[in-house]
Amino acid sequence: MDLLYSLVAIVAAYLIGSLSFAVIISRAMGLADPRSYGSKNPGATNVLRSGNRKAAVLTLAFDALKGYVPVLLALLLQPRYGYGELTIGLVGLAAFLGHLWPVFFRFVGGKGVATAAGVLLALNPGLGLATLLTWVIVAVFTRYSSLAALVSAAFAPFYQLLIWGPSPLVLSVAVMSLLLIWRHSANIQKLLAGTESRLGQKAAAPAAPHHPHPHHHKKGHH
Repeated sequence: MDLLYSLVAIVAAYLIGSLSFAVIISRAMGLADPRSYGSKNPGATNVLRSGNRKAAVLTLAFDALKGYVPVLLALLLQPRYGYGELTIGLVGLAAFLGHLWPVFFRFVGGKGVATAAGVLLALNPGLGLATLLTWVIVAVFTRYSSLAALVSAAFAPFYQLLIWGPSPLVLSVAVMSLLLIWRHSANIQKLLAGTESRLGQKAAAPAAPHHPHPHHHKKGHH
C-alpha cells in the first residue's frame, strides 16, 4: 500500500510539473508562444525576451511553485502515508521531469531552472537558498542566466553532500543537476562561441534566410 501511495504522489507531481506556465501565461496575456521566438524555450528567461516583464515574473513564480508545491505536499502527507526520503526526492524529480517533458505539451518543455529551484527549496530550504545564491552571484557578475544555471546545477549535489551529508535526496538532486546541464548543451556551445544572449536582451527578429550583401559595413572584426 505504501508503494501505491508513493506512486500516486510521484505521478501527481509529474502532472503538476507538466503544466507549462510559460505557454499558459503567454496565452492568457495574449503574447506570442514562447516556443516560437528567441531560444524557443518555454521558460521565464525566454518569456522575458518578449519584452513583457510581468509575464516573465509570473512564469518564473509558477514554474518554481510547481516544483515546490508537490514536494511540500509530500512532506505534509509524510506522517499519514509514510513517505520515505527516497519518495520525497522522487516526487521532486518527477515534478522536474514534468517540466522537461510535459505530457500536456507534446513533451516539449523548458530547461527546468525555476522548477529545480522550487524543488530544492522544498526538499531542503538551506540547499535551495545556497543554490539560489550561487545563481544570483554568477548571474549578477556575468549577466548570463544559462551560465548561472550551469554553475548552480554543478554545485547543488555537492552542497547537499558536504553540508547535510549522504541521503537519498542526493540522488534526486544529482539527477536533476545532470539533466539541467544536459538541457543547456546548446547554451554551453553559445557561451564558448561568445554568442549567448545576456539577461534581459530582447529576442532578435527571425533573420531572413538570404542576405549576401555585396558591400559589408563590418570592417572592425579581425
